[in-house]
Amino acid sequence: MKKLLLAPMIALTLLGPLAAAAEEMDEDRIKSLVYEAIRENPGIIMEAVRLLDEQQQREQAAAAGATLSTIRDQLEQDPNAPVLGNPEGDVTVVEFFDYNCPYCRRAMPQVDALIEQDENVRLVYREWPILGEGSVFAARAALAARKQGKYEVFHEAMMGMNGRAEEASVIRIAGEVGLDIEQLRQDMQAPEVDEHIATSMELTRALGFTGTPSFVIGDELIGGLVQAEVLVQHVNTARDAQK
Repeated sequence: MKKLLLAPMIALTLLGPLAAAAEEMDEDRIKSLVYEAIRENPGIIMEAVRLLDEQQQREQAAAAGATLSTIRDQLEQDPNAPVLGNPEGDVTVVEFFDYNCPYCRRAMPQVDALIEQDENVRLVYREWPILGEGSVFAARAALAARKQGKYEVFHEAMMGMNGRAEEASVIRIAGEVGLDIEQLRQDMQAPEVDEHIATSMELTRALGFTGTPSFVIGDELIGGLVQAEVLVQHVNTARDAQK
């Protein structure tokens, strides 16, 4: 797609000042002028690419903003999503994650630092198991742990584990944090567990996320591992936008 758009973008870059005259030129003449200008100034191609990238970024930002406006309540107020931090906080941070994602594990202390620094942040966790059957089992177990009031402690233990999250390691950690394993296995089959994971899949498709961790803070979509200070900046931007 970029190659198809690049030629007219180059033409606009080169012939912009001559737009009125260009309307009277035939296609061959315009091509000739473009190729001649490229030979004389090859750097114009990079300028056209830059302009095209900026245009695509504006279009993507506009599309993301439109999507966010339609799904914000589902993102931030879903009663079937775990909420940590300050439940009454004025800025909501939504994190999509997978227990087998090493970057998600590295992101946890960054998120914890944000919560410690800002007592008005409301953190919504979206289980998004995309890295295999072990990830699915872990997500289901974490969501089931809510029934025993141990989601947070189980989540922290899972994020701090060594090795992959598989059925055996998940059950071991569940026992270590005091979960009733028999009840946990039963609760893992609850419809609300299925619904949470299915909703996470739908939301990430709508937002265009392709990997974990991914964050939504205000009107910003942030993909990948970010440091606490960057999260703080996004939270402050979102808070300022509310004023």
